[in-house]
Amino acid sequence: MVVVVQVVALAVDATSFITASSASKEAFKTATLLKTLSVNSLITGDAGVGKKSLAKYILPDAPVLDASDFDELLTTLESTTQIIITNLQNSPNIKTLVDTIKLHNIRVVATAKNYIVNDTLDELFSVKFDIPPLSQREEDIKELILLFSNEASFLFGGESDFNTKDFVPDLTHNSNSLRRQVMMNYLLQDIQDIELIGIIQNYLSDKLGSSSDYRKFLYLYEVPLIKAGLNQYKSQLKLSDKLGLNRNTLRKKIADNKDYLN
Repeated sequence: MVVVVQVVALAVDATSFITASSASKEAFKTATLLKTLSVNSLITGDAGVGKKSLAKYILPDAPVLDASDFDELLTTLESTTQIIITNLQNSPNIKTLVDTIKLHNIRVVATAKNYIVNDTLDELFSVKFDIPPLSQREEDIKELILLFSNEASFLFGGESDFNTKDFVPDLTHNSNSLRRQVMMNYLLQDIQDIELIGIIQNYLSDKLGSSSDYRKFLYLYEVPLIKAGLNQYKSQLKLSDKLGLNRNTLRKKIADNKDYLN
């Protein structure tokens, strides 16, 4: 019998969970219960929602292998009593994998991007977790931003305060993209002009070579200037005055850079 458990969880590491939302608190209770039970579990969800971290919380001492590393996975199954299998959807042979797990009576926690319709897997996994995207957990986002900014402070040195004014979280890859965004913003929030020039120089160093490069890369200057100006002045008329540009000229620049200004 398959028990499908709908939970929300975002594991920060193998032993620490963000529990700002009520659903995450419930997930922590569920995971803690699973630590004491000898049942196999399948965790599904998008990249960065915490599947692997949640699996590590349940089985902290288990080896972790990707399902696509099939030969290594089968070899490991012969010498372990518990295992974490990630990206189960990439397994080249589900039946052989399941048969080997059953043969050696191994405790398994697996992860997959989506629910896999497979009778063999339904027999193996008695508990299934579906972890929704981070965009549905506003309270967890706030806590993660704080966590990642503290991490950035530790890694790079400096104050732990992170300026969240006008900060729009990048949740395209859930906690993965959010962490990268916070790290980048932490480094750049107090950046000096000479450092910024150096970053742009490095970016352009291997991209130059045509007679239209000046016009081609002008957006690197114009887009952030326009976006910052529109955010501050809330009006194209005011911005054109502050920049000393004709309003029609500003409109043309906005139109030319529409792909970056939307």
